[in-house]
Amino acid sequence: MVNFKANIVTILDLDYNKTINTATKYELYNAISKAAMKVINNKNSEVQEGRKVAYFSAEFLIGRLFYNNLVNLGLINQYSEIMSESGLDTRMFEDVEDTAIGNGGLGRLAACFLDSAATHNIGLDGYGIRYQYGYFKQYFEDGFQKEKADDWQKHGDPWSVRREDEKVEIVYKGQSVYAVPYDTPIVGYNSKRINNLRLWQAEAKEPFDFELFNEQKYDKAVKEKNDAEAITKVLYPSDDTDVGKQMRLKQQYLFTSASLQDMIRRYKKKYGDDFSKFADVYAIQLNDTHPVVAIPEFIRIMVEDEGITFTKALKMAKEVFAYTNHTVMAEALEKWNVALFKGIIPNVYKYIVLINKALLKELELFGIDETDKGRYVIIDDNKSTIHMARMAVFATHSTNGVAGIHTEILKNDVLKDWYKLYPARFNNKTNGITQRRWLLIANPELAGYVTDKIGNSWTIDLNKIKNIEDFKDDNSIIDDFNDIKQIKKRQLADYIMLKDGIKINPDFIFDIQVKRIHEYKRQLLNAFSILDIYYGLKNGRIDRNLFNPTVFIFGGKAAPGYVRAKGIIKYINEISKMIENDNEVKDMLQVVFVSDYCVSYAEKIMPAADVSVQISTAGTEASGTGNMKFMLNGAVTLGTYDGANIEIVEQAGRENSYIFGATVSDIESIKDSYVAKDIYMREPRIRKVMDTLVDGIFNDGGTGIFKELFDSILYGAEWHKPDNYFLLLDFIPLCEERLKLNADYSDRMLFRRKCFMNMANAGNFSSDRTVKEYANEIWKAL
Repeated sequence: MVNFKANIVTILDLDYNKTINTATKYELYNAISKAAMKVINNKNSEVQEGRKVAYFSAEFLIGRLFYNNLVNLGLINQYSEIMSESGLDTRMFEDVEDTAIGNGGLGRLAACFLDSAATHNIGLDGYGIRYQYGYFKQYFEDGFQKEKADDWQKHGDPWSVRREDEKVEIVYKGQSVYAVPYDTPIVGYNSKRINNLRLWQAEAKEPFDFELFNEQKYDKAVKEKNDAEAITKVLYPSDDTDVGKQMRLKQQYLFTSASLQDMIRRYKKKYGDDFSKFADVYAIQLNDTHPVVAIPEFIRIMVEDEGITFTKALKMAKEVFAYTNHTVMAEALEKWNVALFKGIIPNVYKYIVLINKALLKELELFGIDETDKGRYVIIDDNKSTIHMARMAVFATHSTNGVAGIHTEILKNDVLKDWYKLYPARFNNKTNGITQRRWLLIANPELAGYVTDKIGNSWTIDLNKIKNIEDFKDDNSIIDDFNDIKQIKKRQLADYIMLKDGIKINPDFIFDIQVKRIHEYKRQLLNAFSILDIYYGLKNGRIDRNLFNPTVFIFGGKAAPGYVRAKGIIKYINEISKMIENDNEVKDMLQVVFVSDYCVSYAEKIMPAADVSVQISTAGTEASGTGNMKFMLNGAVTLGTYDGANIEIVEQAGRENSYIFGATVSDIESIKDSYVAKDIYMREPRIRKVMDTLVDGIFNDGGTGIFKELFDSILYGAEWHKPDNYFLLLDFIPLCEERLKLNADYSDRMLFRRKCFMNMANAGNFSSDRTVKEYANEIWKAL
């Protein structure tokens, strides 16, 4: 039996009766983490009967694994007690972003699924890439986003174990590398189950050529090492050139091929060369189109290495693989240029050709004529493009969306032709979040409050949180709830001061939009609305005596090559600077763009929010999970009828939400006749805020990006129509709904009761529910 407490006492007695600085903090972090790993290694994982599920994802945004594991192992109280006795801050590791190799919702969802599966004894292992530098660290320089490498391993990685003996060879055209696995245990909450996250790192087969070095050809001596390690160097390398696209394809092939080889090795160890049981033993879930290259690679391995016929291998693939679609954006439905693909993995391309031929035969059986086959083919008739989403639907047994409206859009629009062919394959699995991370850990004050009222069963069954609704009419209970919210707001204010050096007033309304920066998420519309309030306060249209002071908090990163998104960040920071320097309004308004938004920041922001801003154009956001985290922590949603917002409103009640704007059907009915410039000319409030992009009030550093944003809305571009995301259509409705919310805040009891009702009705948005639905209905693993 491993004695965690005794180990920690020994560590502290030996080494840490001294001042804690950055170096000693990470030494202590690593030492305590390794003590917890000893407990994990000594823990007998409960073995589950039935199918083993492999979750293939290009990213896993775990983050802060330290606290997650201590809580799930039941060690957090021992840790807190010992640290307190030693005079050390139990929160000193809160900013350590361990295993933070993801960009946003996709990677965070994968992390929630791993936690939920382990908690509910579902055998789900994650497979992905061990990026050396994760995404990037964000900072601002004169309001512009700047990026620097995020070396998340620089202080050590105590939670993963290198498995040198299980490395596999990955063969590209003209290059062969090793994929070396690193395993991270995923511990279930109060569960005997320990699942595994296996991340692959690319390494050279011959890292150093001694002969070339002796010949003083130093660069060539380490070229193989550098070329191999570049494959897993950075998450989502820019792909605006063919070189970047080639690197992304190499990344995708590395982790999918390595994972398949790993699974097949394990299978053969138990069953030998008899693959008749493989589909009964394994299920593979493809998290979006990034891992879809796994399908032809699986078939290639079966045919070339295991001697199985193509027809049988394709049948096996359909039984083993399932596909989750995470986007309705056409540009995100991955496609590959054939020449580029063949230049990297030609041995895989020939199996895509065979899959396409099998599809064409099936289309004939369905009676699809030649003129219509082009809507289905995986390889275009001119042999120029490979459509990965089409292959994902055809060569799997299940295609699911991630929110009710998203799945309906897939069936009726994006994948409507495929739905007509295979209606039984389509299903919905609304996303979810783990309440253990996003309430129990992120908001211990609110978690304790809930447990005090209804017990702690909600930690493994979030539907039980509904029981707290019985207290909704008790004003003293709502007062206590409000007190907790104020505590969290003060904590966030302190954290922003510490991290960004910006002072905010915790008595302001906290109106928050934090997410990846993208045009369809409409941070620019949010900024326009804030400017409208600013001008309304200045000209008297909005009564200063009735307006509740508000701080608008933004957070999120723009992809390094996404010029418009970076322009939006600069624009928001310009608005922030203008308001800060305006003595007339700065006591009423504030705009803050926090830097380097990440899991650590999110765990401070979500509990402190009064308002969750979710304003994507209806029909563009597949689901969202930030909206669920805010809801669980008692924020109201200011949003559109998009993604999971619709289901949030259904659960919380329309009266406890602030919903505005065009619906999917509204947009569908006007999209061909919509003229943004007409609205601009007709509505002076819109003209006033839009013109700030071009009238010289704000400085874009001479880049011309503000003018480009202006033109994109009024005139469009070669690749899109004007105001492609209908900002001007929803501008006035957003402004009016936001002012209604602001007025409601004057009755604090009324407003906090709305927040309370959101928390009480968040039960359906647990990833526990989502994973169980996958396990029962797709994986057949329960």
